[in-house]
This record gives sequence, C-alpha cells and structure tokens, in this order.
Amino acid sequence: MIPQEIIRRKRDGGTLPATDIDAFISALARGELAESQIGAFAMAVWYRGMTREETVALTLAMARSGDMLSWSGIGKPIADKHSTGGIGDNVSLMLAPIVAACGLAVPMISGRGLGHTGGTLDKLESIPGYDITPDAARFRKVVDEVGCAIIGQTGTLAPADGKLYAVRDVTSTVDSVPLITASILSKKLAAGLETLVLDVKIGNGAFMTSLEEAETLARSLVEVANGAGVRTAALITDMNQPLADAAGNVVELRNCLDFLKGSKAGTRLETVVLAFAAEMLMQAGMVSSLAEAEAKAREALSSGHAAERFGRMAHALGGPADLLDHPDRYLTAAPVQKPVLASSDGWLAACDARAIGMSVIDLGGGRGHPQDKIDHRVGFSDILPLGTKVSRGDRIATVHAADETSAERAAAGLSANYEINENAPALPPVIVARI
Repeated sequence: MIPQEIIRRKRDGGTLPATDIDAFISALARGELAESQIGAFAMAVWYRGMTREETVALTLAMARSGDMLSWSGIGKPIADKHSTGGIGDNVSLMLAPIVAACGLAVPMISGRGLGHTGGTLDKLESIPGYDITPDAARFRKVVDEVGCAIIGQTGTLAPADGKLYAVRDVTSTVDSVPLITASILSKKLAAGLETLVLDVKIGNGAFMTSLEEAETLARSLVEVANGAGVRTAALITDMNQPLADAAGNVVELRNCLDFLKGSKAGTRLETVVLAFAAEMLMQAGMVSSLAEAEAKAREALSSGHAAERFGRMAHALGGPADLLDHPDRYLTAAPVQKPVLASSDGWLAACDARAIGMSVIDLGGGRGHPQDKIDHRVGFSDILPLGTKVSRGDRIATVHAADETSAERAAAGLSANYEINENAPALPPVIVARI
C-alpha cells in the first residue's frame, strides 16, 4: 500500500476500493502515516466526497481498527441512540433506562461536551463516584444485570477515529459528511450494536442549521449504518431553543431525575424522549407499531421502572445507592442563584440557543480547551419555553453561578438573548422529520 497513491486517486475524483481504504486506515491506526498524509487524505475526501460504498468501507475500517465488543449471551436486542448535540439535550439520560425497562440492552458509549453543546459524560460525572471508564467486564455486567450502562469511549474502541479526528480538527475538514458519518458510526459499530436511532439536530443551537444540511447528514448516517448491517433510523429535531428547561451539568442531572419521577409531562423534552424510545423499540422488533411502542415507554415511566433502572445503573457504576431518594445529598448546588427577568411584556418568540450554550461555558460549565476542568454546579434552570406569555420582570430562567459577578453577567446576557413580541410566535414542531 502506497499512501500517496490512495490520496492522489481520491484527490483526482476517483472511487477507492474497500481494500485501499482498509489498508490506509490500518496504517493510520498503527501510526505508520505522517500527519501530512492524514491531512491530505481528509482534505481530498472533503473536496471530492465519497460514495455510499466508500463511506461504508471507511466506517467499517475505522470500527475494526480496535476492539470490537460482543454481546453474545445477553439474550436481549442490543440497541443505542446517538445525538449530534444541542443545548439542554439530556435525552440519553432518560432514554437508556426507559428502553432498558422495556427489555432492550443499551451499551451506550457517550462523549463529553463539544463546542457549545453539553456532554452526557460531563453530566454523569456530577454524580459522586460514577465511573465513566469501567473495565470491559464491569461494563458487560452492568448491561447484563441492569439493561443499560452509559460510559465513555476507551482508547481501544475505534482508535483510528480519534487519530483522524485530531487532524481533521486542525485542517478545517470536520464538516465533511462522509467523515462525520464514519466518525459517528465507527464507534457504534465497534460497540456491537444491532440497532441504532439517530437524533440529528437542526437550528441555531445545532451544528446543522438548515433542513437541507440535516437531511443530507441524516440520510448518510442511515444509509451507511444500514449498509454496515445495523438497523437504523433517524429523527431530525428542532434545536432553536434549549430542549430541557435546564442547561448545565448538575441542573440537567436534576432535570433527568425529575423527568424519571414524572414531573416533566407535556414538555418538548418528553415528546422527544418518547419518540426515540418508540423508534428504538420498533427497530428492535419489540412492538408492531410506534403507538404501541410509545405506550410501552410511558408505562415504564409511570410505573417507576425506568427510574429504578437509572438508580441501579448509577449505583452499579460507583454512584450512591440512594441518589433518586436523596439527590440533594449528592448533587452539589452552585453558591449563587439569580433570577433572569423578562425585559418587557409579550411572548417569548425567539432565542439564540447556541449563545445559551456558550454562556454555560462562560460560567465554567464547559471547556474552552480539552484539558480544562469544569464546574459541574453552574448553568441555567427553570428556562421557560418559547411561546410563553410573560410580563416585564417575570422570571424566565435561573442562573446558577460560582460568584455574584458571573451570575449578574450571565443573567443580563440571557435576558438580552430573548426576543419578546406582542404576538404569539409560530414555532416549528420539535420532531421535524423522520429519515
């Protein structure tokens, strides 16, 4: 295998055979390629794109670059969900225990915050003792006994993806649909999944801001995943406002516990969680219709079985046994809490969701650099949804901050972020499309 020949063929618009792609990615994983060659390959793909067959081959090669998990003997359908990321997007925290209570096995490998979006692992690390990097034996034991485990990616799972992404990040090739597709799906394939549902976010708080972009990525992900042997569907969901009524780590963890206890009924968050639960149960062949699937998911919630699964998962991975009963003992609150007030009378008509995510980072709840430590306590709670009628001085959110100065700055910024109109706004549905 001559790397520069593979790069040249893709640079000139050629279609690479699976054997060449596999050889290139294998050499990348072994550390045999120069960074310049990896960057040139990424740029050639960015400019020339890839066919569906090439993208499938790239995804499989990256998945096979490290360990491939096996769930033989579990005796349940192996399922997962992935989101492209947003603000207040804590769907995974509730979704995994809900579908586990319905009979699925969910080995969910999640990530940290990326850019302005929050990370599932950062939220779970708000729980004292929760181990996001258990060894393989413990991971399997928790999935087997509880039905779900949410952990982080290990260095042995799709390692070629990490090496390729590091170069993409500094060569302006992150936004290539084939490379995004292979990056997301290689880790899912390595996790040994049988079925997958994808949440592709669209809006000012998402990485994809137009429906055309979101549909292109969603179709690529669905087609490639199915082509690689994993039954997959995708929903495109709205991210023009925070999904939950909280944005941050501890505040979103509290939101999760409240949801599992039944206090978030009728919200946009509930709509999305139940829609994905229904999709997961349908993909796994557990039900004959989405309506039956949603009813099954609602029963897992109302019966308390989903909450019980979350508590067992948290404890099995090192967290306290009584987290659900006594969250205040373990979820540390920020020392300063300050209301965010409406600047005028009218209807909450619009906001910049990305700016809200950046405000969480400014408070210390996210990272400017990968090595940064975060303050799990900070963020926003009690966020009113768009379409709410308010009067001047009404509370539209609460800031949780480490000190008065940052609290005042965040409150002023969030208040100014919201557009308040005389008339009720026409808002998009939270579920925009199904692919």
